[in-house]
Amino acid sequence: MNISPNFKDFYKYMVPIYSPQNKIPVKGYGSKIWVQDGRDYIDFAGGIAVNALGHCNPALITALKEQAEKIWHLSNLYTNEPALCLAKKLVKTTFAEKVFFCSSGAEANEAALKLARRYAYKFFGSQKNIIISFKKSFHGRTFFTVNVGGKNKYSKGFGPSPIGIIHAEFNNINSVRQLINNYTCAVIIEPIQGEGGINVAKHSFLENLCYLCKKYNALLIFDEVQCGMGRIGKLFSYMHYNIKPDIVTLAKSIGCGFPLAAMLTTNKIGKVFSLGVHGSTYGGNPLACAVGNIAFDVISNKEVLNGVKTKHDLFKNHIKRINLEFDIFQEIRGIGLLLGIKLNKNYINRGRDILKLAFENGLMLLNAGNNVLRLAPSLIISNEDIEEGMKRFYKTIKVLKKKN
Repeated sequence: MNISPNFKDFYKYMVPIYSPQNKIPVKGYGSKIWVQDGRDYIDFAGGIAVNALGHCNPALITALKEQAEKIWHLSNLYTNEPALCLAKKLVKTTFAEKVFFCSSGAEANEAALKLARRYAYKFFGSQKNIIISFKKSFHGRTFFTVNVGGKNKYSKGFGPSPIGIIHAEFNNINSVRQLINNYTCAVIIEPIQGEGGINVAKHSFLENLCYLCKKYNALLIFDEVQCGMGRIGKLFSYMHYNIKPDIVTLAKSIGCGFPLAAMLTTNKIGKVFSLGVHGSTYGGNPLACAVGNIAFDVISNKEVLNGVKTKHDLFKNHIKRINLEFDIFQEIRGIGLLLGIKLNKNYINRGRDILKLAFENGLMLLNAGNNVLRLAPSLIISNEDIEEGMKRFYKTIKVLKKKN
């Protein structure tokens, strides 16, 4: 049987929920990717903020190989050493006292939201069940999390929607004040909205939000799936704001390409999840946690975290120079290595076009909506790869300017 894959096979065999570029990547190392025909690409997308240590990182490969020769999977009737080691590291370096492992950011957020509802039910009664989220937010694609997210295009057509979910304006504390009350069980927020356009929460907004949550006994959930694990130059985003949430969710960078996610919380909150109330088949998988342990060790290194801040400045300076010549960008957003480049009014809705053009020029980028380009590269991307990638970005923007 000949099963050698080609690009046409995608549309023949796969459910059409994605629209990938027309080349198939077959190899990656560091911040470079090679496709079937041998051409190389500089990766500024990082698998949507997943490949925090680049592709095929030797330390991660070693950890995976070593664990693969020991044990692959256990049911949740048992625990395992890699999961316990990673849980201890997360507890020792954060506000948390309890950890729940799962396989994706959506799963982690689902667990957090269920936990918040359960906590309110136990301590305040069934009427305290309202969840406040924010417009333009994204928290996953499960039936629950896609409705908690603040983008209608993802939840449209799957009704009726779950009840008890309302959306406030991001960075607008008065909007929250109008919605929050004694029936609110939780407020969930991305400190930096990823899919929504790389919108950075203001310090004062989060401080006031924390105050309101305490006032109304609502749990504050930080969704750090995209902006956590070193992405902004701090190990976790809540540390940047010096705010202590009740629950934090993690995914993407914690597994560096291996399916791994976590929910962190306190003893008091965590204990309302009693035996059998929640679970995850692959949560705490030994292979995933073996990779996660090494990823955590590398990312938590001060040199790596400080490097994120330095690389942020390098990216930003390149983008500014390109814009001085071509006048295409309105604003540069983001912290650390989660960057957004908003297009100006003359290039509205051209984000997807720019992604395609960049790919033609050997560069992988992301969108955050169709008016914002998003960069989420490896946290340890070399300066040489940044320089080369920016040369390709310059070429992309130059071609775009001529076409416009």
